[in-house]
Amino acid sequence: MRSIAVWTVKGGVGKTSAAVNLAHAASADGLRTLLWDLDPQGAASFYLRIPSDLDGAVESITKRSVELSALVRPTEFDNLSMLPADFSFRHLDLALGATKKPRKRLASKLTGLADRFDLVFLDCPPSVSLVSETVVKTADAVLVPVIPSTLSMRTLHQVRAFVNEHGRGIEVLPFLSMVDRRKRMHNELGLACLADPAFLTTAIPSASVVEKMGVTRAPVAATLPSQPAARAYAALWWEIRGRIEI
Repeated sequence: MRSIAVWTVKGGVGKTSAAVNLAHAASADGLRTLLWDLDPQGAASFYLRIPSDLDGAVESITKRSVELSALVRPTEFDNLSMLPADFSFRHLDLALGATKKPRKRLASKLTGLADRFDLVFLDCPPSVSLVSETVVKTADAVLVPVIPSTLSMRTLHQVRAFVNEHGRGIEVLPFLSMVDRRKRMHNELGLACLADPAFLTTAIPSASVVEKMGVTRAPVAATLPSQPAARAYAALWWEIRGRIEI
């Protein structure tokens, strides 16, 4: 089972919408896919119509005696399941810090799900924390959404430095997100980003259909598959699949 974290330090860059749409694309590709919502806001859970109020959510991660599989929920899409968030995840850092070997906790929990899933996406909170350290020691790759702006590009440098310090040689895969081709800065900085060979070449456009996921509560490809944003997520998934050899 492979695992991909979708993480950045900066909020509002299309992180959760990417996690949901990419997980849906992977499931449509025939992979048994799990989306784990680790963000206490629970936006990914909301998008997929899964309630984000679970008893024992933190304990399912921190306690060896609690089975994580009991919290897995099916979605309305074939091959796509979810581990929903809970608002108690805002205390997850403290709970992990009280355990032995906290940085290995997520990996050990996911091992118990390896026979059920081919791929796990982790939608991570936009912060730097013990949870972040645990994620980068667990995932096979970290996807980083980058808006073509100075601050977002600066954030990418911070993510790379963090992964280099706390990870285990995992690949950081940045991609352009929320790109508005009408903006000169987006075009210029976008070209600068794509000059970096680590960047995935598929860009996700700034689109109202992505913003409307909060209304439709479904991936874009499930409601408007012909839209450019839906095609972009599908293309991005295929690029990711090739890059990390799933």
